[in-house]
Amino acid sequence: MLRALKGVRQLHSSTMKQAVSELSVPVPWGEIRGRVWGPDHGRPVLCLHGWADNCGTFNTLIPLLPKECRYVAVDLAGHGQSSHRHPGVFYSFPSYVMDVRRVIDALQWNKFSIIGHSMGGNIAGMFSALYPEMVDAVILLDSYGFLPTDLKEMPKVMRQGMDEMLQFEKKTEEKKRVYTYEKAVERLLAANPTLSEQSVHILLERGLVQAEGGVVFSRDFRINLKNIVRISLEQSLELQSRIRASVLVVLADSGFEKIFAEPDQKKFTSALLRAYRDRNHTVVTVPGSHHVHLNHPEVVAPHVSDFLQTQVLTQSARLTDKQTSKL
Repeated sequence: MLRALKGVRQLHSSTMKQAVSELSVPVPWGEIRGRVWGPDHGRPVLCLHGWADNCGTFNTLIPLLPKECRYVAVDLAGHGQSSHRHPGVFYSFPSYVMDVRRVIDALQWNKFSIIGHSMGGNIAGMFSALYPEMVDAVILLDSYGFLPTDLKEMPKVMRQGMDEMLQFEKKTEEKKRVYTYEKAVERLLAANPTLSEQSVHILLERGLVQAEGGVVFSRDFRINLKNIVRISLEQSLELQSRIRASVLVVLADSGFEKIFAEPDQKKFTSALLRAYRDRNHTVVTVPGSHHVHLNHPEVVAPHVSDFLQTQVLTQSARLTDKQTSKL
């Protein structure tokens, strides 16, 4: 664990002052970077951000969560300060799941919880289905855990993703656009209207790197290409059925539900939510937009804290007491 950590620095937030250590996990193409909050031997919780964001998305939420946990928030490959994948390689959910497995191996965690926002929630869902014995709780923030695609659309989407990669590779000589910091803020605000200006500044802490004449966005442009690895609703429900962990779904009333306006998409999300409820998992809706956990963490934190307390911390304490009573 110690070999995976780099440096310690103090961060300041409006809620509290808290030491945060920097994480670096070696991977075949470079490193996965991130941040760590909480005591060394706290209950492990992995935090996965959404598409085009970075681990800063949890900066305002984690200080409001139970202090008994050890929170590791990573920059997914191609995001934040983590290395970009090798040339010619696609970004896909199975690849991200494999990256999570690499991080977990480096941290030497046998059992842990996952908090995932948006795309991070989909990675959390797939990981929890493939490695059910390793996950004791899953918290999905404005995410359904899976992103089904209509079977009839798959050939078109796969072809589009491949064509986009070929076009991208022909433009590799082009340099990233250089911005002033102020213009970078404007750019991110325009692309993500659900972000508050304060949240934009938080994400840009890890989302920019210095360049001659200003700053450039650190993320890999290939994350914008169509994901060519898709699963159907039937496959999503099968994977979902394999999750053993307790699941909390926290939806924003002006979040993804508003984005999924098409009848087919509504059909997918309704089926996934119905399956969660049928398995006695918890689904709640809070006021806010897609990034409510970052913009207004006080709205989300009580649900997440109660869930971690009842499903992880209390259960762990009961198990410890039971083991102690046998001695």
